Amino acid sequence: MLDMKIFAEADADLCLSRRILRDVRERGRDIEGCVKQWFAFVKPNFHKFVEPQRMVADIIVPRGIENKVAISMVSDQILKTLHQKSRLHQLELKRLGKVAENNPLSRNVIIVQHTNQIRGINTLLMNPEIDREDFIFYFDRLAVMLVEHGTDAGMRYKPFVVDTPVPGRQYRGLQLDGEPSAIVILRGGSCLETGLKRVLPDCRTGRMLIQTNYRTGEPELHFHSIAPDISEHNCVLLLDPQMSSGGAALMSVRVLLDHGVPQDRIVFVTYMAGKNGLNRLMTVYPAIKVVVCRIVEDMEFRWVESKYLGC
Repeated sequence: MLDMKIFAEADADLCLSRRILRDVRERGRDIEGCVKQWFAFVKPNFHKFVEPQRMVADIIVPRGIENKVAISMVSDQILKTLHQKSRLHQLELKRLGKVAENNPLSRNVIIVQHTNQIRGINTLLMNPEIDREDFIFYFDRLAVMLVEHGTDAGMRYKPFVVDTPVPGRQYRGLQLDGEPSAIVILRGGSCLETGLKRVLPDCRTGRMLIQTNYRTGEPELHFHSIAPDISEHNCVLLLDPQMSSGGAALMSVRVLLDHGVPQDRIVFVTYMAGKNGLNRLMTVYPAIKVVVCRIVEDMEFRWVESKYLGC
């Protein structure tokens, strides 16, 4: 449907009369000047640049906006196509869920080792009686660990030699091979942004707003702000504190792929995720990496962002 070309046709005399009314009423021009401009510039440029598009149009709508029947037919066809696409997408998600139900997790799913420190932080975060200030403090600590695991999993390095403070001594180490970046999936991803800034203070950060349609259960992309050269970045971290069905994660990865980011440079960082959601994501995009702290029920309520943001 995005490739459909529609040409809205209108009578030239009608266009001229509308132009004269507009210029005289709203711009204080005289009729003679409007007519001269029409024949000297507007009409020749229309025939030169606009009218040729009529020959390659898929649909020609005569009388333009006044043709209610033609506009209704086009809009009905678009709605029908969108509903069909939504139905097929839901069937595909169900199929992926059945395929992934009994499969083990991919090797590219990195579960943070539950040390005593992390178990203690999780105990505090799971306590519903914890104050919001304490919740933010401990979640930020955990976010730092998650982002560090994400950078270890996805960052590429190259050899680099530096002169040490000791005269004549050098240290052969590593240096980032390119610029890293991160995409915050709104609104929950902002919970991990503090941890991101503590690990990578100068990291370029983009935004995506993906919401689930409550009627169809299908994820919908409402907004995105992504660096134009993101395909050249060293690694791209996708930040979202919770993943249940995996629909939003699938769409966010798809958006990055459409912008030219290779799968092996994408790292999805999340605090908790459902097993089926992880398997769906890894079945479709097996080369990406996922860093997760806890494996939970697939349809767990998204409570982290509400607790962190206070609303």
